[in-house]
Amino acid sequence: MPDDPSFEVPVGLFQDVEDLKAQVARLAAEVTRLTEAAAEGEAPADDATDTGETLGEADEDEWKFPPFILLLDAPEYDDELRALVEWVEGVLVPGYLAEPSSDARWCHLWFEHPVAVARLHACWLAWQELTDPATCGYTGPSVWHRDHLDPCIRELRASSGPFAGCVKGEHQIDHRLSGTVPSAWRQPET
Repeated sequence: MPDDPSFEVPVGLFQDVEDLKAQVARLAAEVTRLTEAAAEGEAPADDATDTGETLGEADEDEWKFPPFILLLDAPEYDDELRALVEWVEGVLVPGYLAEPSSDARWCHLWFEHPVAVARLHACWLAWQELTDPATCGYTGPSVWHRDHLDPCIRELRASSGPFAGCVKGEHQIDHRLSGTVPSAWRQPET
């Protein structure tokens, strides 16, 4: 009962409302973009044109979302890993990772741990999407922290995580997985 003075609104409800606000802001930005394109007489970028182009066919020069890093082969993998290293070492480590300890592990050679690369890349992709107020509103960073960063760091730094054998300043290579990507994850060569 909302009129009952002892009634407390569940915290999850506030988070759901903030998520909805972010989605509404993203949709409003998209409506604005489409309205402006229509006013200028341009066809929206997502629509099929009269030239017979179907939905899904994209201009080769048009930017595409990056694929998940474990699906890439060299040299694309190397380029994506280089960009990920810049973000992890430039943003994540100085801003979010305090001194490692037995309760909060971190490996300075994290890029040699495939599980860490996969989790950090997924977190980075979410960060790229959720830190743009034009598409996610002003709650995007909060959603990123709650839904992406916190679980990612919790899993990476756990006592059973990928850095379990790595202790302050030392790197254990015996616990690393092989560098090969399972064939089921590879895209078929054409």
